[in-house]
Amino acid sequence: MMTAPEQNAAPGESRPQRARRVVADLFSTTLAKSGSRMRFVALLFFGLYGVIGARLVYLGFKPEPTTMRRAAAEAAAAARPDVLDRNGEILATDVKTMSVFAEPRRIIDKDEATELLTAVLPGLEPRELRERLGSRKGFVWVKREVTPHQREEVFHLGLPGVGLLPENKRVYPNGPIGAHVLGYVNIDNAGIAGIEKYIDGQGLADLHGAGFSVTPEDLRPISLSIDLKATHAVRDELERGIAHFKAKAGAAAILDVNTGEVVALASLPDYDPNKPGDMRDPTIINRMNVGVYEMGSTFKALTIAMALDSGKVNLNSRLDARGTLSFGRFRIHDYHAQNRALTVPEVFTYSSNIGTARMALGQGVERHKTFLRKMGQLTRMRTELPESAEPIVPKTWGELNTMTIAFGHGLAVAPLQAMMAVGALMNGGYLITPTFLKRGEAEAKSAAPQVVRPETSEAMRYLMRLNAEIGTAKKVNVNGYYVGGKTGTAEKVVGGHYSKNRLFTTFMAVAPSDKPKYLFLTIMDEPQGLPETGGYATAAYNAGMVTAQIIERVGPLVGLAPRFELPQQPFPLLAKLGYGAANIPAAGGGGH
Repeated sequence: MMTAPEQNAAPGESRPQRARRVVADLFSTTLAKSGSRMRFVALLFFGLYGVIGARLVYLGFKPEPTTMRRAAAEAAAAARPDVLDRNGEILATDVKTMSVFAEPRRIIDKDEATELLTAVLPGLEPRELRERLGSRKGFVWVKREVTPHQREEVFHLGLPGVGLLPENKRVYPNGPIGAHVLGYVNIDNAGIAGIEKYIDGQGLADLHGAGFSVTPEDLRPISLSIDLKATHAVRDELERGIAHFKAKAGAAAILDVNTGEVVALASLPDYDPNKPGDMRDPTIINRMNVGVYEMGSTFKALTIAMALDSGKVNLNSRLDARGTLSFGRFRIHDYHAQNRALTVPEVFTYSSNIGTARMALGQGVERHKTFLRKMGQLTRMRTELPESAEPIVPKTWGELNTMTIAFGHGLAVAPLQAMMAVGALMNGGYLITPTFLKRGEAEAKSAAPQVVRPETSEAMRYLMRLNAEIGTAKKVNVNGYYVGGKTGTAEKVVGGHYSKNRLFTTFMAVAPSDKPKYLFLTIMDEPQGLPETGGYATAAYNAGMVTAQIIERVGPLVGLAPRFELPQQPFPLLAKLGYGAANIPAAGGGGH
């Protein structure tokens, strides 16, 4: 049987001839066959262009792939809001700068590029740069934040695969002033500590992470409660005091007792946020917010307020302060021992450990713990600053703990936390959490619980003022400011034992006492006794003197006008009890 091609073959036609004839027929241009062929070709081209068009539409709607270079450019352009002090002065801002990058895959001669770049960019390590340029990465940084001159030098090199990207660099015009509050950012302009980290936590980091292009003009400035001039003055006086009294470290702060605003804060040693360096140094901490310390006799204000507010004690009450107070093998004694019964004002002005311990025992362990918890002293205090510390509270709390904590030993808190509690004793009884942002009095007190009665608050202001007139705080009785104050000296724990020659001193002062506005606190770590202090290193002789200098210098800056005539009736609620001025026998002024 023959196949179809063989049936159609011409007589005598060989197989090769027959193949050539089939091919010729296929490409024949005769009119009989050209129409179908044209339709076939048109359909073929229509399908091809349809595929190309669909691909173009797909690519048009497909998100552009995020290359390493693009991601770096977005990160480098991340902007931050300006940070201002309470008066509008700039504390932190962004400036434009340039950084050098490379795309290793596009660099032709790696060795030449390394040689030229290290010649115009001092500080680059040639071997490390050569390794980066020789990598298989699509993008690497060469040097961040170059100077204008270095930028021009790199530009004129004309190296393929090497370019410049604009960046936002964070700048702190005032150097270390307010550093522990402001914090700092890393090379990518991300907040690492302080208010800078707080800003990121309020959504800025999420905006940058989502790829939104944000400029400084898009962001509203952050207004802090800090006063730049006051903070500079506080830091300056603190620095002088630390040097003069040969202390290891120190800190000072000013708190508005009616709003909770931290108006000034300095902690030394500090750092320049423009060049933060190695922040792992344990000595460079915010001692007001992160350090926890036994606050010494400044805690007696809380103990006496607790006793007065309970109604079991009044200003006329007397407490036995004879000899020593024994508890098992422990003995509690007074630094300024009077060896007699003391009234409540005398307990405060003589800074009697025995008297305050007896007041706390009279309340009982549970009531004491409840009161301190209500005053915010047993839990971590939270502010806008991410850095904070948990108080060190006794694991088992018995009567002996209550006795020692009554006069400031055995419980360690952050100094700003203690300021919060004493501030409540000064402002009429409202426990206002400190803030580093501007805030009004109405807003602050609307969310603040009242922890003591107004009468108790006035009694404590009276005692603070009395102590500055005739008690252990006489060295801070700055003329014209009607100051009240309380000293605090705590022996540091070394090797599990209290060391008598390594002290931590504190001084708390309120001004003015009759209409309280600001609470001042100065702390000093291991100040030394000097010939001019008779060798004493207790609080009145160092922290107290520094506080007095701060009040005198900062008062006019924060709106405290001196008054050289004493108020006629500073404590009206106590007038009915016969208390209106210092009216008890002068107390010793050593200052424990």
